[in-house]
Amino acid sequence: MVSFKEKYGLFLRPKLKRLQDLQTEIYRQLQLLIPDHVAHYDCFQSRVPGSPLLRMDVLERHPYTHFLRLTYQFEKDDIREIAPDAHIRIYNDARMAEVTSFNPEQGFKRPAHVPDQPLGQLPASASRCYPPHQLFQRCWRQNRALDKWLGYLLHQGHGILSMQPTSDRISGNQAIPIKVTTTTG
Repeated sequence: MVSFKEKYGLFLRPKLKRLQDLQTEIYRQLQLLIPDHVAHYDCFQSRVPGSPLLRMDVLERHPYTHFLRLTYQFEKDDIREIAPDAHIRIYNDARMAEVTSFNPEQGFKRPAHVPDQPLGQLPASASRCYPPHQLFQRCWRQNRALDKWLGYLLHQGHGILSMQPTSDRISGNQAIPIKVTTTTG
């Protein structure tokens, strides 16, 4: 969201109210991308000259929420790659939307504690605030990135008219490889 009201809007410290305003803006931008016939189809694609193929899958539908996956799909020598891979929860009753992950492995997981620190080893200051500062910062950064990307998509011409139903779901390799650990036993 580019703000013309606030000078130096990029340098403002994230606060809960600003995060809620950002999530409201993300919802508004998604309404300009999601076609009216989203209730009848699960998979969509948008082709715009000068832009990669934009793909959108509806992963879950509930009375007041939807869960989407939005990504670019690149094809080169019969190899499909996807990036960025955004998983988005839309709250229709609150008119807000949030990114839950940009990582395909984490699409359905919502972190409950600071990454890379076991729950019992959180700093004492983190236990006094909810949510922990690091978790809030990460949420802020991911939602800012989604907001900027949605603005870019709309600027390129992706929208309700270009988003057409398709029969296949998003498939492909991640453009940025994800380290997969396996255990043998």
